[in-house]
Amino acid sequence: MVFCSSKGSLGVMLYFLLIYFLAFQYCCVDANSTLVVNAATNASARRIPDTLFGVFFEEINHAGAGGLWAELVSNTGFEAGNPKKNLDIHPWKIIGDKSLISVSINRSSCFERNKAALQMVVHCGGYTPCPFGGVGISNPGYWGMNIEQGKRYKVVYHVKSEGKSDFQLSFKGVDVIVVSSNTTSVSGHEKWNKVETIVEANATNHISRLQITTTLQGSYLLDQVSALPLDTYKGHGFRKDLFQMVADLKPKFLRFPGGIYVEGGHLINQYRWKETIGPWEERPGHLNDYWNYWSDDGFGYFEYLQLAEDLGTLPVWVFNAGFARFNEINTSAIAPYVQDALDGIEFARGSPKSNWGSVRAAMGHPKPFNLRYVAVGNEDCDHFNYEGNYLRFHDAIRYAYPDIKIISNCDASTTPLKHPADLYDYHIYLDSNDMFSQSTHFDNASRSGPKAFVSEYAVTGVDSANGTGSLLAAVAEAAFLIGLEKNSDVIEMVSYAPLFININDPTWVPDTIMFNSYQLFGTPSYWVQKLFIESSGATFLDSTLNTNSSNKLIASAIIWQNSTEKKNYLRIKVVNFGKESESLSISINGLNSNVRQYYDTTTTVLTSTQAMDVNSFSEPQKVVPQTSSLEKFGNYVIVTLSPYSVTSFDLLI
Repeated sequence: MVFCSSKGSLGVMLYFLLIYFLAFQYCCVDANSTLVVNAATNASARRIPDTLFGVFFEEINHAGAGGLWAELVSNTGFEAGNPKKNLDIHPWKIIGDKSLISVSINRSSCFERNKAALQMVVHCGGYTPCPFGGVGISNPGYWGMNIEQGKRYKVVYHVKSEGKSDFQLSFKGVDVIVVSSNTTSVSGHEKWNKVETIVEANATNHISRLQITTTLQGSYLLDQVSALPLDTYKGHGFRKDLFQMVADLKPKFLRFPGGIYVEGGHLINQYRWKETIGPWEERPGHLNDYWNYWSDDGFGYFEYLQLAEDLGTLPVWVFNAGFARFNEINTSAIAPYVQDALDGIEFARGSPKSNWGSVRAAMGHPKPFNLRYVAVGNEDCDHFNYEGNYLRFHDAIRYAYPDIKIISNCDASTTPLKHPADLYDYHIYLDSNDMFSQSTHFDNASRSGPKAFVSEYAVTGVDSANGTGSLLAAVAEAAFLIGLEKNSDVIEMVSYAPLFININDPTWVPDTIMFNSYQLFGTPSYWVQKLFIESSGATFLDSTLNTNSSNKLIASAIIWQNSTEKKNYLRIKVVNFGKESESLSISINGLNSNVRQYYDTTTTVLTSTQAMDVNSFSEPQKVVPQTSSLEKFGNYVIVTLSPYSVTSFDLLI
């Protein structure tokens, strides 16, 4: 028997050895339940949509700013706060006391959409020498900058001064050890100068801060300060380890950028895609008021489209339909929003010679992005003006782009829609018992009309270990996903929410991937999603589960093909949501040949010793799937399913 991970403790390995011994023996007693799989690819078998399982990215919990977007500096342009009042330079701090240096916001920056700059007046350096190391400003980034020995970082800042300036850049840790430094001299003449330099770290510190200091007396303007690792994914600005965690899910679509982030608490703070494109220095940023933090918008509309392309997946753009949480636009005034949506589609997929397609091309991407889906708002169906607003968007988009699939916010799983749509959005957040019971929710949904997009689901509350992400929650979610798999004739897309959480900003929990400046791990819910990767585009098989434990067991069967070797597998997934072991007999009918007894016929089990077990930075693989080779698995077998488990049998056929 071979485990896919050798990182577990001896006790954990012995535990799974026991499970394996119990689970895959032919039994001489009757099973509690039976599963009959019809493996014949006849009329009862059907193809699952290629798009079924994807991911949903929202700028929440500092998922992008301070997360996937690798920019290390927070508040790059000194714009954070209320632009009509005195701006707060947070989290920038002053190095030196008030007798040596003073700072304020000056509104004479060279950037048209970003007028705030930092006025720094240095009083020392003349008759009064500056202290060793100078005076200046420092930025801690997002709860510390991860600076690693041997890696290189590009630091950019813009400066204007009357005379010569002599700035030292350095990354320092809490122990005041300099991990990298660079000194740059800039001529004055009261002109803005862009300073760009590469620094290489000579030590590692995961909670460093950037410092800009000088020992020369004078008055200086500073603006648009950036520090970016050079080793981002393909140079596109994405933090590699977080990107890879998403890529490993092999998502078929990427829904973005929200969520409530699209709308904001008030429309004045809504996400405006046109303000997030072009040179990063010219992006004004905006207050993410509902999730309560500032976004510099370095991770903008273009970068979301680039992320989808880098993942090899389809972008699903959610745009504002004239709504925020606390105010909305009347249908009579919605025309500018409709035009904004049309412009956004043209930016994504217009020719390089089109008005907005030329802007995309100027950003280095002349080839159109593959935008096929758009969602008209987020959770807005209950708003008074939604129906009227939606129809204006629908008609305009359908006329200009008849191939684009349009997603309504209104749930049609129990009541037909009152307006045309290609898909409807369905969100669900429940405790574990209710999530398990919702596995049958779409059994009686209409088989005609728009398909469902289950774009947000998760077990929340106590059952999720109060947001940490428990085995119990993951098992219930697996049951729900099997129910969606069974009803994939009326469900086109599914994604968990939210995707990311910086543990320093746990605004919404639980989440799929947890991280800080340098560490990350997947919750048990992440690993459940990996067990469903091959379902997209697979053949769903008819199967019958006979059990007295209908509130505990659920199962499904598919045939999928390995993309590299083109081998065909029969996959049987079984969820045991009970606290006791379950004995299950499995019969496979209709195979053209027997199951091949090779090493790549395997079983994968996600379970643990306790239902509320969680993963953590100290134990990132406490609850992860364990894979082993299968022997003597024929067309009939009796297995024992461990408590609170998700089991997947992959049979080479």
